[in-house]
Amino acid sequence: MSPNTPPPSALEAPFPLVHWTEAEQDQSARWRSESAAPPPKRVVLADDRMSADTAYRLACEGTGLLWRGDYQNARHLVQALVRRNDRKTRKNSTTPAEAFNLHRQAQAQRARVLGMVLIPLDADHAIPLRRAPDAQQACVEAYGPGSEASVVSLRELLGLIGAHEWRKKGVEIPFLKARIHPHYGVFSPVRGEYIDLLAKAPLPASKALAFDIGTGTGVIAAVLARRGVGRVVGTDQDPRALACARENIDQLGLAAKVDIVQADLFPEGRAPLIVCNPPWVPARPSSPIEHAVYDPDSRMLKGFLNGLAEHLEPGGEGWLIMSDLAEHLGLRSRAELQAAIDGAGLTVIARLDVKPRHPKVTDDNDPLHVARQAELTSLWRLGVRA
Repeated sequence: MSPNTPPPSALEAPFPLVHWTEAEQDQSARWRSESAAPPPKRVVLADDRMSADTAYRLACEGTGLLWRGDYQNARHLVQALVRRNDRKTRKNSTTPAEAFNLHRQAQAQRARVLGMVLIPLDADHAIPLRRAPDAQQACVEAYGPGSEASVVSLRELLGLIGAHEWRKKGVEIPFLKARIHPHYGVFSPVRGEYIDLLAKAPLPASKALAFDIGTGTGVIAAVLARRGVGRVVGTDQDPRALACARENIDQLGLAAKVDIVQADLFPEGRAPLIVCNPPWVPARPSSPIEHAVYDPDSRMLKGFLNGLAEHLEPGGEGWLIMSDLAEHLGLRSRAELQAAIDGAGLTVIARLDVKPRHPKVTDDNDPLHVARQAELTSLWRLGVRA
């Protein structure tokens, strides 16, 4: 799939309408929200003359501000709303779990407030505002080709533009000596420590076949193929991830060794090696994009563990790549993880650990700083219990 081809999930989607009054006429346009947020029930026009205090008050009330002024001033307004919101949402916590819950509440409140600054898009996704950037390709990659005028929150639009730049630039993967290009809505492999674990873990005796469960960008499948696995089958349910993985595999010249298929967890058959890097935090996502981070009730983790024995060839290994951040947040204990492994009829062959290197580890202002300092990322080598 070429970079200009929209993801399958974006081609056809029903959108609600957002309504407002302008020049004493009732107006409406299609409402776009990748987080599935409903359109504001009340929308007023806003421009460069509106003060940040007024905008913040209206946004907190749930009033959408449809911007008719200078685009860059709209960005400045969002920054001003961030400062006002963050001052009001700081609370002290006593336990890691409470810190996490307060953090999620603050994130949700912040998203609601910042999401009230609205930007119009023409039918071709052009932004009809002064000093607006050309975001048409970014919109096509997320929404598909334009067909009618629409309205989107500036916060989401900035996310689309940022994702487009990431997609163009890519993420350097030293082991591959190449870049992986994440698509919008597909989790980027920016935490390279788990790639390091994957690159050095000893492969099983048979290297004929491996399954990559929840392939995402396809980076794990690519690493396995470059390590000498004869054939890799990567699975995912998300059409965006499937398109992203196929494009990356093609660009790396690995299409002859890697198949990307749509499946809920496992493909058909058995393999001597099955790898899974599930979402690490057992909490409910607040938007579709967050499914790469949050795994409600550990659904994917448990599904992988419980299905592993029946999909492994005799003597094969399952590699579970996962951070223990949830343990340090009080959301899942090591005993619960071990019980899930035991209950699936599995045994731990060995475990490789590495400390994360992402910037938040050293960020004292991060509300989850204490948990992140203690975090380890592990590759669990699992076998079927005799």
